[in-house]
Amino acid sequence: MISFHVKKLSTDFAGLFFPTLCAACNGKLVRSEVAICTGCLLECPRTFDQQNPVDNPLAKVFWGRIQLQGAAACFVFTKGGKVQELIHNLKYNARIDAGVVAGKLFGIEIKDLPPFNTIDAVIPVPLHKDKLRKRGYNQAAAFGEGLAMALGVVQYEHGIIRISATETQTKKNRTERWDNVEDIFTLNKKINLKGKHVLLVDDVVTTGATVEACAIPILELEGTKVSLVSLAAARD
Repeated sequence: MISFHVKKLSTDFAGLFFPTLCAACNGKLVRSEVAICTGCLLECPRTFDQQNPVDNPLAKVFWGRIQLQGAAACFVFTKGGKVQELIHNLKYNARIDAGVVAGKLFGIEIKDLPPFNTIDAVIPVPLHKDKLRKRGYNQAAAFGEGLAMALGVVQYEHGIIRISATETQTKKNRTERWDNVEDIFTLNKKINLKGKHVLLVDDVVTTGATVEACAIPILELEGTKVSLVSLAAARD
């Protein structure tokens, strides 16, 4: 079953310039398509995590580690597939538009579903300031922007601060990934998150080490709850 709202996006994006190629297949977009073509929206493998709160593979990644109110990934990440191409273009080729569009479409799907219907704020997994300066944008924040728009809440792009740079996580196992990110995140003290339901946002979740490290300081605040949404997630 395809539940993605494959339709013309609202005029929220009317004033923005988007490239004319699909960020997932690099094919030419037709009129009314924005950033991702209709074919890719239908063909990219979906997780439907949001429809399966009891036996949710993404939530299971964090069992016994942190308490999440909810967890959902939009797409299944497969090497060499369209989802990998979408994330590569978002992350390295400045296809911020694709992140925003995917976030808005997925946000429309989940905005009325518990627990996502009680979200107060969106916070993307941050980049270190040096990497952010070099790249010019945070790909997770692009996805988070679309989610925040659909959910009708604010995104605090710098709600969590990465206080030290780390090596790439790509070739590390779960233990090595946790060691690589432990104690490298702190909360932005200018933002009051006490008692709020925070939606953490990432581009891809594999072992969950980075998300866990980001969630811990948030959950230390009184009355604060955390849910997770990612653009894609690995599946065994």
